[in-house]
Amino acid sequence: MEILAIDIGFGFTKASTGTKSLVFKSILGDANDIQFKGGILADGTPDDHIQIEVDGQSYFIGELAERQSEARSFTLDQAQFFNTYLKPLALAATARMTGSFMPIGLVTGLPIGFYREYKDVITRMLLGDHKVFLTAVTGKREEKTIKINEVKVIPQPFGSLFNLMLNDLGELGDKRFVHEKIGIIDVGFKTADFTVSDRMRYSERGSRTTETGIAKAFGMIAGKLREKSNVNVELYRLYDAVEKGSIKIRGTEYDLKASTDIVFGQLATSIASEVERLWSDDWDIDTIVLTGGGGAALAKYLQPLIKGQVVTVDPAKDARLCNVKGYWKYGKHLWSRGIETPPLVQEN
Repeated sequence: MEILAIDIGFGFTKASTGTKSLVFKSILGDANDIQFKGGILADGTPDDHIQIEVDGQSYFIGELAERQSEARSFTLDQAQFFNTYLKPLALAATARMTGSFMPIGLVTGLPIGFYREYKDVITRMLLGDHKVFLTAVTGKREEKTIKINEVKVIPQPFGSLFNLMLNDLGELGDKRFVHEKIGIIDVGFKTADFTVSDRMRYSERGSRTTETGIAKAFGMIAGKLREKSNVNVELYRLYDAVEKGSIKIRGTEYDLKASTDIVFGQLATSIASEVERLWSDDWDIDTIVLTGGGGAALAKYLQPLIKGQVVTVDPAKDARLCNVKGYWKYGKHLWSRGIETPPLVQEN
């Protein structure tokens, strides 16, 4: 059985087989007929072109939808995301990463606040056989049957913890995380997740999901741009601009560095206050792990505001992959010998 991990986020969908990874924006678009296929001087990468048909509906996904679809959609609405977006995004990632008719053990995660409501929903949605059609940039259509034999859904922040403590064989590497009390701050696009692992036991008291993801800061930046340019910039088009520090709108370049510093600082202060309130009784936390794509973006603003020993993601690595790589290692831990072992994290 092949082990696949998928992290289906409001901002990005990430997947890993342990040896290769895939990241694309969580955007769906209508699949129209493109007269001129490929790049003008180069064809780009395969990840630039993701077109899939699921349940009779054909989609452009990610960069392709952003670039080519007349009707493209991106949501921060919880119910809409799980009802409409999750299945095509998950199957698109699976179809790109695995072979047809290959038995798959799938590990994914959910924010703490969504876990109880959507854990079984996701399992039912993804478990079983799925017939899909992939269309290559050349127009060639390929039928694939995705066979998902096992689905394991875990609380999202534990992905980053498993990534730190497990090696690529799914075995315990850094054992200090087993014996310590660990606080995890996972800042994603829409949500921020806070959880505590007390010697590998989940703490309900110390766990919560809030809507203080990086999208909140992007929304404020987009608002300032709208005042200056009269253009509504979609939040998913701000990733590169914020990282670069500027954006060009209708020939005029707007500096984003000053506004980014302000709103990222405000968001970091809000998250630090939430940590202080939520973990007020957990003064014995040994280590705090700051993770997620938003966590990496906010690290220099947030780390000085948090009391205690803080572990951040290596700047040379893609922080968006921390959870999904941990999911894969956990899948390896569960299924590498063909027999499920007891979960590493026990609920109280």
